[in-house]
Amino acid sequence: MSCSNESVEQYVPTPSPLQIPQLFENNILNPTIPIDNPQTVEGIALGKKLFFDPILSGDNTQACADCHAPENAFTDSDRFSDGIDGVFGNRNAMPLFNLAWNYDEKFFWDGNTFSLEHQAFVPVSDPIEMKSSWIQLEQELQEHPEYPNLFQLAFGTSNIDSTLVTKAIAQFERTLISSNSKFDKFLLGEIELTQQELNGFDVFMDEASGDCFHCHGSDKNPLWTDNAFHNNGLDETFTDLGLGAVTGDPADNGKFRSPSLRNLEFTAPYMHDGRFSSIDEVINHYSEGLKNSSTIDPLMKKVAQGGVGLSEQDKSDLKAFLLTLSDYEFINNPDFVID
Repeated sequence: MSCSNESVEQYVPTPSPLQIPQLFENNILNPTIPIDNPQTVEGIALGKKLFFDPILSGDNTQACADCHAPENAFTDSDRFSDGIDGVFGNRNAMPLFNLAWNYDEKFFWDGNTFSLEHQAFVPVSDPIEMKSSWIQLEQELQEHPEYPNLFQLAFGTSNIDSTLVTKAIAQFERTLISSNSKFDKFLLGEIELTQQELNGFDVFMDEASGDCFHCHGSDKNPLWTDNAFHNNGLDETFTDLGLGAVTGDPADNGKFRSPSLRNLEFTAPYMHDGRFSSIDEVINHYSEGLKNSSTIDPLMKKVAQGGVGLSEQDKSDLKAFLLTLSDYEFINNPDFVID
């Protein structure tokens, strides 16, 4: 009697590589995709459903999208977001886009998470935010009429745990790519900018003027951030230590991640604590509102003078340029909302 080995075909979800924008390719920016969490059609769809589902919160009333709204470039228009008990945090929700290009893989204002998957893990059990537990959430998802099958399609198993939940959410979040602003189109030779917008870009790039590019990139950096941590002269003393509370190093006190300048038109209020309600207030801070402290960033070269001292015309021009970084296609993308 002869025996034959029968191979068992293993289920593989449908690959869905990120669509890399031309400007990112031109500047040799490659996304960071974990080997154990490749992008798939089924994983992205599951992550999107979870992102908009209040089942993730302890009382089933609050979803990720409540603090990261698509129309606000996936941030919150309120200064501080409130959790399911109406308790407010002490930081402004960061916008979510171009997350696959955060190369040091440190997220939140203070860098306290080490991957996009970990970033999705934290809010569920946070006592101020969703105030649930992973044991409770895993049970609810397991008993749900749809989710076990969706996890089967995405990951080849219907046994739901926190690792798979956060992998799915991270897959969806990596698809949130913003790359079609007016300035992007200008760099691709598709449109022209006004003279005021061009003047504003000059202010942005001039070390003797706005001197913004060191922390926030340039026409050679479509992310419009260095994704690093800086003390940008907000306070003389710190009620929030920022990165210093994470590292334990006093030299890091008062340092926070530089946010991207993309989509500023949609992401007010500004700074880690949302203290500025308008772009004008942000510009005024750097122009004449800098405060010195022991950890002030060396890039704040004119802190002794209170700031870079922009004229009213320079301020107006700089704002006009910053608004060219608004990506209306991004905030209206049907792929980023629930039907």
